Amino acid sequence: MVEELNALLLDISNELKDDNLKNLTFLCNGVIGKKPLENVKSGTDLFQLLKEKEKITRGDTAFLHYLLLKINRSDLAEKVSEFQRKHGYATSPIIDEREQEKLTIVSEILVDNLGKDWKKYGRKLGLQEGHLEQIEEKHRGNLGEKVMEVIKMWTKMRKGDVKADQLIEALRSCLLNYTADLVQKVLKDKGVS
Repeated sequence: MVEELNALLLDISNELKDDNLKNLTFLCNGVIGKKPLENVKSGTDLFQLLKEKEKITRGDTAFLHYLLLKINRSDLAEKVSEFQRKHGYATSPIIDEREQEKLTIVSEILVDNLGKDWKKYGRKLGLQEGHLEQIEEKHRGNLGEKVMEVIKMWTKMRKGDVKADQLIEALRSCLLNYTADLVQKVLKDKGVS
């Protein structure tokens, strides 16, 4: 399976355009650090750094999927989804395409807007204090990564019973109505509400 993961990463690397690689590198700045990223000349170089940071593993390609969606390469993100399904270890249970699109949009907005309220939000989603401390330790100083990890843990806890509306309800329960309104507006504007 390691060979198949490497083949997938090579395939994706070969399809990345220069601006895609530049955008991916920018998105990974907080995860990897600026210095190592200076030597990235290809997607393969970047993926190797992500593997070293355990952001891409044999059993977890969710971060790669997220990155590809973030740079508007849903064609490549779909290859990652197919790989996950084929090997039976999709990090998030298989969710219908429309709901997955909504969840991706909601996640992106939360990463950009949740900020220091991420722990309160995590508690509302049912994460235990120990989980929140793990996330704090793992992603010290990177709020966006903390929020992504909260959503990822919540998705795993729910075992497939995940809906974008549940994330919005949790925002309202935390009195984060501005962010909830923003999420609903973006979903409506994109025609997926």
